Formats: sequence, structure tokens, C-alpha cells
Amino acid sequence: MKNRLLIACAVFLTGTAALAQPGQAPTQNANSRFEQLGSVLPTPNTFRTASGAPGKDYFQNRADYDIKVELDDAQQKIIGSETVTYYNNSTDVLPYIWLQLDQNLFAKGSTGSVTRTGGVNENGMSFSQLQNLTSVRERSQQQASDKYGYTITAVTDGKTRSPLKYTINQTMMRIDLPAPLRPGGSYSFNIDWNYFVTEYYGRSGMEFFPTDGNYNYFIAHWFPRLCAYNDVTGWQNKQFLGQGEFTLIFGNYKAAITVPADFVVGATGECQNYKQVLNATQQKRLAQAANSKTPVVIVTQDEAVAAEKTKAGGTTAKKTWVYKADNVRDFAFTASRRFIWDAMQTDVYGDGRKIWSMSFYSKEGNPLWGQYSTRVVEHTLKSYGNRTIKYPYPVAISCHATPGGGMEYPMISFNGGRPEPDGTYSEQVKYGMIGVIIHEVGHNFFPMIVNSDERQWTWMDEGLNTFCQYLAEKEWDYNYPTRRGEPQQIVDYMKSDKAVLSPIMTSSDNVISLGPNAYAKPATALNILRETVMGRDLFDYAFKEYARRWAFKSPEPADFFRTLEDASGVDLDWFWKGWFYGTEAVDQELLDVDWFQPSSQNPEVAKAEARTAAQRRLNTISRQRDAATKDQTVIAQDSTMTDFYNRYDPYAVTEADKKRYQDYLATLSEEERKTLASSSQTHYYTLSVKNKGGLPMPVIIRMQFEDGTDSVARFPAEIWRFNDVSVKKVIATSKKVTQWTLDPYQEIADIDTENNAFPRVSQPTRFQLFKQRSNPFAPQGPNPMQQQRQATGATPPARQGSGRN
Repeated sequence: MKNRLLIACAVFLTGTAALAQPGQAPTQNANSRFEQLGSVLPTPNTFRTASGAPGKDYFQNRADYDIKVELDDAQQKIIGSETVTYYNNSTDVLPYIWLQLDQNLFAKGSTGSVTRTGGVNENGMSFSQLQNLTSVRERSQQQASDKYGYTITAVTDGKTRSPLKYTINQTMMRIDLPAPLRPGGSYSFNIDWNYFVTEYYGRSGMEFFPTDGNYNYFIAHWFPRLCAYNDVTGWQNKQFLGQGEFTLIFGNYKAAITVPADFVVGATGECQNYKQVLNATQQKRLAQAANSKTPVVIVTQDEAVAAEKTKAGGTTAKKTWVYKADNVRDFAFTASRRFIWDAMQTDVYGDGRKIWSMSFYSKEGNPLWGQYSTRVVEHTLKSYGNRTIKYPYPVAISCHATPGGGMEYPMISFNGGRPEPDGTYSEQVKYGMIGVIIHEVGHNFFPMIVNSDERQWTWMDEGLNTFCQYLAEKEWDYNYPTRRGEPQQIVDYMKSDKAVLSPIMTSSDNVISLGPNAYAKPATALNILRETVMGRDLFDYAFKEYARRWAFKSPEPADFFRTLEDASGVDLDWFWKGWFYGTEAVDQELLDVDWFQPSSQNPEVAKAEARTAAQRRLNTISRQRDAATKDQTVIAQDSTMTDFYNRYDPYAVTEADKKRYQDYLATLSEEERKTLASSSQTHYYTLSVKNKGGLPMPVIIRMQFEDGTDSVARFPAEIWRFNDVSVKKVIATSKKVTQWTLDPYQEIADIDTENNAFPRVSQPTRFQLFKQRSNPFAPQGPNPMQQQRQATGATPPARQGSGRN
């Protein structure tokens, strides 16, 4: 820091206010960054208002379903029929309706399959690549006898049963109506269909267990479903390519699910016939669970193991489970004879209304699933409900699908997280399982209740949900190892090659790096809004208002952006531009700090400081070495060569100096004298900060003082509104600053912290000493639980859960 003196009469400052800077000429981008989004957002109208709330003419159509389905375990096949009643609440006349046939993603020649890219090079192909190429998702390209996708056997009028004309376009089906459906009207029709269940691919399917020859089924996007029709897109009939998820409408469902008699079924909604499908002991346990604050096992592990061995005694006996769900946008179910089932019904919000939290899982999930899953379900409902709206449905289910990943549907989710065969598990598996359950159960709020268009905007459900997941994880365990949400966790993605970066505001199927882009980046952006830009109180109120406004409705991005600004009174257009519409990174650099101290004009002080400064300037290495021979100089040896200036001391205080100072003081008022006395003890620093990354963000600076204390100054992002490349800012302190640090608490996702300190602070880079390089891909050995058992000689416990029966 360069220390400079200011003439006290030039400017007076009090306290720690910053010096005003002259207006700087705006650079090319400064004004555009802080101008309103304007025409970038759709024009407000009577459907969607400028405040972000639904307008007086907002509408949404609905569809009610009465479904009968059989799961053929011998062929791994779904055979179903449905009666659908569609309600046209729009102001438009509809000559036809569109339905989604998502299982056709796996049919021969589907766009989602044939447009999947990749290559093989001279280095060969891994086994995982080979398996992927021959997996069910690619069979449509490889096998002419591909059996996957829907077989539609009938489409008929709901009253006359006469055939209806329909056209299938890959994953979409258009039904031409006998007469146009007018506003306010409804129409009922029937569809019969079947398809073969695929291997579990992350969203639905089945998992085979060769040790006992049984399947676990996770059945979703399994029936022809109505497309959404709204004021924004008309019919949302974009093809299902696999990445962009589902855009759906609300309705009431009744589903009769026929399965082998020894199967356990969990589904969206409430079971209507437990007395017919459960034995007396299981019914008794369910009644106990209805008044328990801890999970009660309804179907035990021993019972599940017995069922997987007997397969209903080799008979063809069947049972039909009847489920009913009101005002949901979709329906899914899970079924297996291998399932353990635990549950509890608790007053989640303390309002007297009890909600079922349930889990279905195979023995492979224990001991983790029995100990954690159902408790995590309840915790998720509480955490999300407190910051959005209270969970309105009667039940929430977590189902153990595969070792990793997860997928969500109303009231039910398919989740990963599987211990080792000996029942031990790593910390990563434990927290990964808890995190995925929170995430997938949390999807009940986004998009199952706040019903965004997933086919178009992945971030509107995944990003908002990941943000709430981050908060729920911290509420589960203060030391929870969260993966997404903290600003520093998005840095590696933000500094990636621009060629692989997409704006968050990119259509779902076109997003590169979906996880970082649509999950992590928007979650991080919301955390930054909450902690740094808006503050918790303003953000939490606005976020909750968004959930309240759009619960059981279908918001668009503009509705989210406008609501957060409308409910908080904070102009965030610059933030949406940078974080959601752009790909620039945050990189602030602290270029320089100039240090100024005011001069009191007291000659006793001023000349003493000047003497010290002169001595410091003259203390060069040459002068230090020349001191040994200073007695040999001409002046030292011949006094006749000296005159007045050899004896003159320019830093001595003269009577004339004292008089001038007194004359100056006489011109000041009493208040000005106090200000002068105060300012002479103040340090003024001019900080030069550069916006290297391009994305404007608040400037947060930590000052460490020479007495060991510190302080943090915060300046809003609008500091860049006149110059988005570089700014100067004056900070006044009563104590001398020894170290300056930008973004000291890692709040803004700065991609380069090496240039954030002044003076620069170097961090050592560690290197490893080794005899020979080890293979980083070799097995890493037992997990910590296994290591401890090996050390103590303990016997692994049985893989039972902690639920009680």
C-alpha cells in the first residue's frame, strides 16, 4: 500500500463513510447489465401479471383418470385400460387433444435414441461403454425385433365405445375429437394399451435379482397421459428425448393395480382396500403405525425373504390394490414380493393434521433404509413445508430402487443408496442416500405442487428443489457434507471452457452438463440471493410467496423472477441476466490499495512525519554501504566547503511555522476543529477492483487491522453500474489495515481467489513424495466400517433395519 498525505482543508470526513468518486464514463456493457430485462421477458397480460402472480384470466385444463392395470410378472409386462375425462377450462375451442406416450422413447427409431452421440477411438472401448451400447435404451437401434414401446389396442369414445381416429408421432399421440371441445366442456374417452417393462433406466423400469429370480418394479410414465395446454405454449407436445422431463396437468386418479398375490404395492395416493390386500397381522401393525412417532414395520424382512423364496407358492393367485389420489399431476407405483415396508403417521406441522411417511425397500437396503428412510421423508416434508406451503397430500413414500440416483412422482419417489453385501457402508453412501431421499421427496413441492414445465425448463424444478434440499440437509445435520448450494462448489463449472457452458435459461433437452447447469448453478444462485444479495428475511418471504401464488398452478420463469422482485422490493434484473441468461463467471481482482492519511497542518506533526519519510527514502542499500566511508568525503574533511544549506534542517519547526498554524486554526469554527482532530486519526484507503470475470456481483472486502481485529465492508452489485470493468472505492478506518481480502467468506463463487488479497498471500501447493506411482483406479480397500471390524474382529450384524413391529 502506498501511503500518501491529504491536505486537511481539501475535504473533511467523519466516521467511516467512503469518499465520493467523480462520475466515471460508462463502458460498453455497464448500462445494459443494470437495465431492466424489459422485452427479454414476455409481456404481462391478464393470464400472467407484471407482479408475477396469476392473472384474472389464468386457466389450466385438467384430466381425471380411472385406470385398471395388471402387472404380468411372468412376462414383465404392463397391460392397462383407462377412461379419461378431459376438461377444457381455456377460452379456446379444441378440435383435437394430445397425449404423451413416453414409453415410446424405447421404441425402434425414436428420436431420443437415434440422436444419442458418442464414438470409439483407437484406445478401444470400456466394458461400461459396451454395456451402454447394448442396453435397453439403445436396443431400438441394434435389434430389429425390438419389443419395447407402447402397443395401443383401442381408442374409443367414452359413451358410445366407437373407435376414435388417432395419430401416433413417436412419443406423442393426437386424438381427433368427434366434435370440437368448446370452452367449459368436457370429453371422456377410453384407451387400452400394453408394453414390456424395460430395465430400470433412472426414471422407471425393473431391477432383476438373480440370486432369487425376482424383480422389483418401479412403474412410471406407464399410461397415456394428457399433454398440457396453456396460455404460453398452447399444446406442450415436444417429443420426449429422455433429458427434458414431464409437463403435466392436475386431475383425480383411481387406479386398480392387479399383481401376484404375494406382492406389496406402494403408489401415488391412498390405498382404498388394505383390508383385502393385507393380512390381519399387517393391518394391526398399520394401525400401530398410525399413532407412532417412529417407523413401524408393516411387512418385515423375514416375511419379504419368505415371499421371495416361495413366489406365491407357485400359484397364479392375484390381488388387486386400489389407490385413489386427488388433485395430482401424475401417478406412479412400485411392486415386489421382496419389499420390506415401514411407516409412521405423524403431525408434521403441529397443526393436528397427520401425514403418512413410508418406505418400501429390499433387504439389500438394510441397515441404512430401515434406520433412515422414513425419518428422512418426514423431515423433508417439514423442512420444505416451512419455507413453501404445508404438504397437502396424505402420504409421502420413499422406495429403494437401485444403488444410485433417484426419480420423483406425486407422493412416491424411487431412490438409490445401497450398503455393501456385509451391511457396511461408506460415509458417501450414507449421506448420498439421505440426500437423494430429501431431493426426490422434495420434488413433491417442485414440480408436483408448483407445477412448472419440465420439458422446457429443467431448472425450475431441479434448481429450486436442489436449493431446498441444501437447506434441508443442513437442518438434518449441521455438519452435513452438502454437494450443491455453497458458492465455492460451483466454481469448477463456472470456469469451464465456454464451449461446454449453457445459460440456465436453456431448453431442457439442449442443456450441456445438466447436473451443474440445471441443479447446482440455480441452487447456488438462490443461496447467494438469500445470503448475500437480498438477505434471509427478504428472500425467504419472497420465495414462500412464489410457492403460495403458484401452488397447484403452472408458473413460467418470468413468474418466478417477477414474484421475487415484487415481494421483496429488490431489483434483481441484473442478477437474472448474469446468472440465468449468461455464462460469464465471477472473478473479482483486488488490483491495488492506496493508503492516505490527512494532514492536520500542525508543523510539530507534519514535519516529524516528513522527516521520517525522508529518512526512509534515503535508506538505500548504496547509502548504507557508503556510511563506512562518509568521513572521507570532501565536506567531512574541509569545512570551508560548507554553507547555510549544509547546516539547514528543513524539518525543524520554526516560529513562522507555528504562527501560520495558529492563523489557520483561527479561520475554523469549533465544529471544523473537532472534525480536523478526528480526521487526523483516520486512515483512507482507495481500493482498485477489477471485474475480470464479467459477471457483476457485490464487492465484499475484509479488513484485518494491525491490532489483530477485523471488519467487513459490503457494497451492492450496483457499484458496477457506471463501469462494469473496474471501480475505485475509498474506505475510511480509524485503525491501520494490514491485510485486505475480497470475498472472505466465499459468498459470490469467485473462480480465482489468488487475486483477492492485498498484499498478495501465497498458498503452498502440496506435492507427494513417492517411490512409484500407484494406479488411481485400483480398488481403494475396505470402507471405514469394514476396517474397524477387521481391526476388532467383530462379526457383522444381520442386515435388519431399525424399524419395530
